[in-house]
Amino acid sequence: MKKVGILGGTFNPPHIGHLIMANEVLHALQLDEVRFMPNAIAPHKKKEDESTNENRLRMVELLVAPYEEFTVETIELERGGVSYTYDTMVALREREPNVQFYFIIGGDMIDSLHSWYKIDELVNIVQFVGLKRPGTEAKSPYNVMMVEAPEIDLSSTFIRERFAMGGTLRFLIPDELEAYIRKEGLYGAK
Repeated sequence: MKKVGILGGTFNPPHIGHLIMANEVLHALQLDEVRFMPNAIAPHKKKEDESTNENRLRMVELLVAPYEEFTVETIELERGGVSYTYDTMVALREREPNVQFYFIIGGDMIDSLHSWYKIDELVNIVQFVGLKRPGTEAKSPYNVMMVEAPEIDLSSTFIRERFAMGGTLRFLIPDELEAYIRKEGLYGAK
């Protein structure tokens, strides 16, 4: 049976922290691939800026392009509306019944898992895989398989602020991604 990790998020913008999470889980669980899945509308976040779904999709494509074991999953963008993980996992399991899915989450999401839509049903159809993040407890009453990984205090918010201030982004996002963001004028980039 094929083993596939799903790393969902707003990816507004994506960064090396996302790559590190995906890579650590890929190797720890010996997955066949990890799919980066931008959501249409996150149920737990408010829209923060002018980036479009098309921008976010293109940024994720640029982030994963050099790595054959990383792909992009567009099911939530195609469906549109609020992206509930339960609905997505039901659809993915119907589409790919011979795949074992692992849903990758950071410590902040582990801490709030109890508030997720249909969480009691969701934990029965997908294995959650968690990685600690600085400043989070990474504890849940639900079954979360933890993977040891470097804890990097990096967020999309930090990247957006760095763009707005005109600071360096070297080693935080790939050069191609930075060039795209500047070309599109996202996050106050010059």
